[in-house]
Amino acid sequence: MKKTDKAIITCAVTGSIHTPSMSPYLPITPDQIAEQAIEAAEAGAAILHLHARDPRDGRPSPDPELYMQFLPRIKQASDVVINITTGGAPGFSEEDRMAGPLRASPEMTSLNMGSMNFGFFGLADKFDWQHDWERELMLGSKRFPANHNFALIERIMVELGQGHGTRFEYECYDVGHLYTVKHFADAGLIKAPFLIQCIFGILGGIGADLENFMLMKQTADRLFGDDYILSCFAVGRPQMKFLAQSALVGGSVRVGLEDSLYIGKGQLAESNAQQVRKIRGILEALDIEVATPVEARAMLGLKGGDKVMF
Repeated sequence: MKKTDKAIITCAVTGSIHTPSMSPYLPITPDQIAEQAIEAAEAGAAILHLHARDPRDGRPSPDPELYMQFLPRIKQASDVVINITTGGAPGFSEEDRMAGPLRASPEMTSLNMGSMNFGFFGLADKFDWQHDWERELMLGSKRFPANHNFALIERIMVELGQGHGTRFEYECYDVGHLYTVKHFADAGLIKAPFLIQCIFGILGGIGADLENFMLMKQTADRLFGDDYILSCFAVGRPQMKFLAQSALVGGSVRVGLEDSLYIGKGQLAESNAQQVRKIRGILEALDIEVATPVEARAMLGLKGGDKVMF
């Protein structure tokens, strides 16, 4: 793992899985996404991970025009690094998933490193959903795996990485995904430093046990040596416990309402910034400095905010 003196805070502002009925604080409209993103940056996030949603009902949307309603506002208000999803949402085609990133040419995108069962169907009957699509999306995860095949991964690396100078947040939901990153690095399609984002607690991926955190780290150490920066998050209740673990071994962290809607036991977070402030307080209590956007760009070898297309 690359030895750094500072931790990068990534904030995942609004995801494709959490839905409007589950929290009134989840940003849905372009205005809400922009406002919460800017507030999270002001609170200390160096990177913002962003999805778009249909403002009419909160449905995940691949529409580049929606991205262009909030990306320029965020850029004008902050020097934060923008990271757009290529994972999208269930039902998105490959073209859908590429549309926003190709239009915006961001400094970073997420890149899921393998197809997998991605189960959140257990939530289907736990809420009174506002919109029909919400329950259908939950139930659909029992029947359809998340598609991140090798050909799609390679396409994203070539069209965005080589074509636009975009770098990636390599989302690794299990140990095998680390070996997939290594495969593409050995093939010369990607280069160090790698931001390896280890994700715990998704049904179908590696479980949210701290022993699994050390397994992922030790495997990444063997595969990448000093050529990677470790980051991690856990979905839901274990979120902060895993972030503290990552920080204690010199890694970075990711918070945000995409990953957990809560700030404490049974207490909904009222904003993304609230989670950023909480993890920043934990880091500073551990005498760990928080990286600025300028420092994060240098650590990750990013192309710079002046080379995006928004």
